[in-house]
Amino acid sequence: MNIIPVSKALIPIGGLGTRLYPITVETSKAMVRFLNTFLINFILQGLATEGIEEVYLGVSGYLNYRALHDHLGNGLKVKTPRGGYRLIRIRYQPNEDSVGNAHSARILLKYYRLREPILVLQGDTVAKINVRSMYKRHKEAGAFMTIALKEVQDEKELKHFGVARLDESWLIKGFVEKPKSPAEAPSRWVNTGIYLLSEEMIDFLLSEDFEAMIREGKGDFGADVIPRIVKEGKVVAGHRLEGYWFDIGTPERYLEATFYLLRVLEEAALDVTTSYKGVKMQGTSPASRFLQVELIEKAATKVILFEGDVLLGRHIRIGDGARVERAVVDNYTVLEEGVTVRGSVVMDRCHVGSGALVEDSIVGRHSRVGAKAKVVRSYIGDNVTIEEGAQLYECKVWPHRVVKANEVCKGESII
Repeated sequence: MNIIPVSKALIPIGGLGTRLYPITVETSKAMVRFLNTFLINFILQGLATEGIEEVYLGVSGYLNYRALHDHLGNGLKVKTPRGGYRLIRIRYQPNEDSVGNAHSARILLKYYRLREPILVLQGDTVAKINVRSMYKRHKEAGAFMTIALKEVQDEKELKHFGVARLDESWLIKGFVEKPKSPAEAPSRWVNTGIYLLSEEMIDFLLSEDFEAMIREGKGDFGADVIPRIVKEGKVVAGHRLEGYWFDIGTPERYLEATFYLLRVLEEAALDVTTSYKGVKMQGTSPASRFLQVELIEKAATKVILFEGDVLLGRHIRIGDGARVERAVVDNYTVLEEGVTVRGSVVMDRCHVGSGALVEDSIVGRHSRVGAKAKVVRSYIGDNVTIEEGAQLYECKVWPHRVVKANEVCKGESII
């Protein structure tokens, strides 16, 4: 049996997730709903599939710690590829502040006395990581650190990332951070924030040299540690990430990742129990099964219309005359008669009133969209009320806010 020599992973989860506001105003970004589960569950399930048995969470601040610890406790039961279950063990950063993701890694490595090859990935990263392949590259290169790189096809997108400068052996000689133009980019291969650390690299993170960097506020892998070890001539290997990779730190990338994965993932990976012409449904209880049959009958007789890839959670109710096109609708949500949901995510326990339109948007948890309201290219926080006839175009609405009946919002933030 080929046992992978990497069984542990670190996930730094610091910061407030401000790029994903208003979805993360009151929610740890790792606990955002994603494909009708929590983002951290989705990440952990993928790691477990690759053989990771223990995950160390670099929680920072009250919100991240409380939400994750209360949800995960000491472990999460995940499905195995053969259909069974096993527990992936969870441990947390001690009550110490950190000044960057590498500093968070140092705290965890020191406290738990870890000294073995270990995987590091970021808390807002959704990726298909072939850990065996990455470890093979790491060992063959004799690397101090190996960085998973993803090729970006659209040159205009390179300005958002650190772009790798590589030699002929695919060793990393540095990064150009967020190049202003494609001409400034040394390649199309960008830093994914997925790292494999050698024992020697762990020794460096535990060293007095790195402690001195921390005192200067230099505790980030990308900005501080990687430039330092490259400059010192350490072997930093690049590894081609062949699978999907998304940084879902913004609402736009959240939606992009959602609909890409909804299209390409197998039904088992989405916890789908029933499917009908592109509509994937979740839930195994008798009540869920009854509602699924009802929805299929309505779709078959064109009482409601589904189009494109659709994911429906448990205990969904959809009224007659509704249209659901390329969308994700989470558990216990109600869509009344004549609703249109298109290119959007409606999170759990929402209520969308009759004749309302939700298009290219995210509607946060336990929110209400009134009858004949329009939510277009907008991002709505949790527990928001949008009253009847209100219209939102390219707006952001913070949690617990009320948008009054017939109010029109264009390009604004309601805070």
